[in-house]
Amino acid sequence: MKIVCIGAGYVGGPTMAMIAYKCPEIQVVVVDINQARIDAWNQLDGCELPIYEPGLEEVVQAARGRNLFFSSDTHKHVAEGDIIFVSVNTPTKTRGVGAGKAADLTYWEGAARMIASVSTTSKIVVEKSTVPVKTAEAIEKVLRRNCADPNVQFEILSNPEFLAEGTAIEDLTVPDRVLIGGKETESGQRALAVLKSVYQHWVPDERILCTNLWSAELSKLTANAMLAQRISSVNTISALCEATGADVQQVAHSIGTDSRIGPKFLNASVGFGGSCFQKDILNLVYICEGVGLKQVADYWQSVVSINDYQKQRFVERIIEAMFNTISGKKIAVLGFAFKKDTGDTRETPAIDVCKGLTQDGAKLVIYDPKVTEAQIHQDLATPKFEWDHPQSSGTKSPRSSAITVVEDAYEACEGAHGITILTEWDEFKKLDFEKIYASMMKPAFVFDGRNILDHAKLREIGYIVYALGKPLDPFLKRG
Repeated sequence: MKIVCIGAGYVGGPTMAMIAYKCPEIQVVVVDINQARIDAWNQLDGCELPIYEPGLEEVVQAARGRNLFFSSDTHKHVAEGDIIFVSVNTPTKTRGVGAGKAADLTYWEGAARMIASVSTTSKIVVEKSTVPVKTAEAIEKVLRRNCADPNVQFEILSNPEFLAEGTAIEDLTVPDRVLIGGKETESGQRALAVLKSVYQHWVPDERILCTNLWSAELSKLTANAMLAQRISSVNTISALCEATGADVQQVAHSIGTDSRIGPKFLNASVGFGGSCFQKDILNLVYICEGVGLKQVADYWQSVVSINDYQKQRFVERIIEAMFNTISGKKIAVLGFAFKKDTGDTRETPAIDVCKGLTQDGAKLVIYDPKVTEAQIHQDLATPKFEWDHPQSSGTKSPRSSAITVVEDAYEACEGAHGITILTEWDEFKKLDFEKIYASMMKPAFVFDGRNILDHAKLREIGYIVYALGKPLDPFLKRG
C-alpha cells in the first residue's frame, strides 16, 4: 500500500509521520508544491523542521528515509498512490459571495482536478482538511468528470483531524477517537475498512468511529465550535467577575468539578486563536444561513463576537490603567503564538491586541521563543482572513516603526511602562520579576492575559497588576 498526502503543513506533516512510524510496511509520501517547505522536512539531523511540535522531530527521524518521504513531485506520487489524503488550506473567503464566512475551496478543487488528471488506477481520496458539509459530493463530481480513464474509480472518505497544537504527537499516539466517514454503499464501506485497517495498527477498535460522510464533515466543525463556545462563555464570566469582585479561576474550578461540565477549556484568557476555531465557526454560520437557520447562525456568530470583545476589552483596560494614554509608551509583549508549545500565529489574539495598542500610539517590544521577527511583522501587515492565502503580503506593517522584536524577555521589558502576557509559555512564570521591576518605568504595570503569574507576589514587588477575571487591583478601580 502507498499512502500519499497532498499538503505538508501542520496537519499533513505530523499525521503522515505518525502513520509511517506506526506502519513500517506502508510507504508514506508527503507532497507539496512549496519546495522550500519540502526541503525543510528533508533537512539533515540538527536542523529545525518547518513545524515546531514537541516530539515531532523524533517521530520524523525514526521513519524518514525508511518508509516516510517528502517530495515536490506531486504528479508522480499521486499517480502511484492507493490512498490520497488531501490536507490543503480551506481558508475563509475574502471576496465574493460568502466573504468573511464561507470556506474557500479553491485549493481543494485544484487538488481534486490534479488527482483526476494523473490517475490511471482506482483510489481512495480522504478529506483531511476541514470542509463544509457535502463537500465530498462536489469533490466526487470533479474527480469523476475529469478523469480520462472510465475504469478508474474514486471513493471519498472524510477523516477529520482533532489535533491540538502543542500536543499533536500525543494526540496522534493516543487519540480520543479517530473519525472516518464513508458512503453507505458496498464500495464506500470497503474503502472505509481499508483506511480503518491503517489506524488499527495502533488505535483500539473502540476508538475508531465510523459514520456517514456528512456526519463526519459536520462533526469537525461542531467540535471546534463547541470548544470555542466554552472559551467565549468563560470569557464573558471573566468580565462579570471583574465587575463584581469574583475570581474567574475559582468560578471555573467550581463549575468544572461538575461531571456534566468538566474542567477543560474553562481558562479565561485574552481570547482564542489558531487556524481552526474562528474559521470553522464562521463556516458553520454560513452553512446555517444557507439553509435558513438564522437563529442558529446568530448564536454561533455571537461566539466570534465575544472573542473579539474580549481582545478589545483587554486593550481598553491597558489604556485606561495607564492614565488613558499609551502614546509613546513602551509596552513589552511577552508571547505572540496563539498558545504555548507551538510557533503557530494563525489568528493569534496577539495580532489584534498589538494592532489595538499601536493604533493608540504605543511602542511595542515583542518577544516569543518560537515566532520569528519576519513572521510577526507579516502577521501584523496581513489583512484579516488573508493569512491563509499564499498571495498574502509579506511586507511589514505600516506601523512597523512602532514594533521591535527581540530575542530575550528581559530586553523586551527593560525601560517598559507595562508588560502584557499574551501566550502562556512556561518560561514566563520563571522570570525574575524583581530584576525586571528595577529596569522598568514607574508605576510598572503587568497585564496578565493568560493568568499564569503569581499576582500577589507581583504586587508585593510593587507592580500594578491586571489579571483577567480577577478582583481589580485597587489602583485600577474607578472613582
